[in-house]
Amino acid sequence: MPTNDVSSTAVCVKDAVASTISSQLTAGQELWQDIVGWLAEKGVNCAVNLALASLVFFVGWIAIRFINAFVNRALTRNGARRTLFTSFAASVVSKTCWAVLLVMVIGRLGVDVAPLIAGLGVTGFILGFAFQESLGNLAAGMMIAINEPFKVGDVVDAAGHTGSIVEVNMMATVMATADNKRIVLPNKNVWGGPIVNYSALDKRRVDLKVGIAYGENIAKAIEVIKQAVSEVQGVLADPAPVVAVGGLDDSQVTVNVRPWARNADYWNVYANVLQAVKVALDNEHIEIPFPQVTVHTAAK
Repeated sequence: MPTNDVSSTAVCVKDAVASTISSQLTAGQELWQDIVGWLAEKGVNCAVNLALASLVFFVGWIAIRFINAFVNRALTRNGARRTLFTSFAASVVSKTCWAVLLVMVIGRLGVDVAPLIAGLGVTGFILGFAFQESLGNLAAGMMIAINEPFKVGDVVDAAGHTGSIVEVNMMATVMATADNKRIVLPNKNVWGGPIVNYSALDKRRVDLKVGIAYGENIAKAIEVIKQAVSEVQGVLADPAPVVAVGGLDDSQVTVNVRPWARNADYWNVYANVLQAVKVALDNEHIEIPFPQVTVHTAAK
């Protein structure tokens, strides 16, 4: 390539780079001038609005804390604390107050919230169809909180699951199973079916069945079982345990054993009664049969 062509190309590149840098500097100067002009014209108002919005947010935050405390005190007046309803109501009040506070803060920043508020009606109508399940869970949670069919810590059978209640929030009921699993059930499913509360009453009956061989003395077996049950720690004397024949089955006489225990002692009494009855029957040489089939064959 000739030398003069190389020099011409270098000059063109240099001019292009210089032109680009110059245009960028000019754009930067114009942007800075715009920023300075905006700050001079609206900066003070913007700073005042930001300061007022921060003040409104701070005051609102403190007010929400006082409101939550007031709601909790009002719902626990005279010591009649209803945990589920209190937590549910406090959650609803808190979220509503925060929504109002955010609208106030946005309005204080100079944003026109009138179209937003006007559009909430139409939006709410549309979202009502889109979130029917969520609204149903919210309504069911409210019914659970108001009627309180169980408390936190109660062992219940609901929506096909058994466990102790951990919490009830706006959308779901949370329970923990005996093997330490966490189950989250939609409130709609819990309220829409039977709820069996095993902890609501202070006493609970233990239902057991014991098989006695047909060749044994049933009256004696019943007396042995009664004596064994009465000696188990945790079995209540009132109501008295019930031991009676419950059925004549294929290979045994079924005896119903029904002692009573306090809720806290239920499973200990359940296991200890079974063990005590087995030991007592063995000591008296009373047979507890196992399922068997007798086959008769014709002689040849």
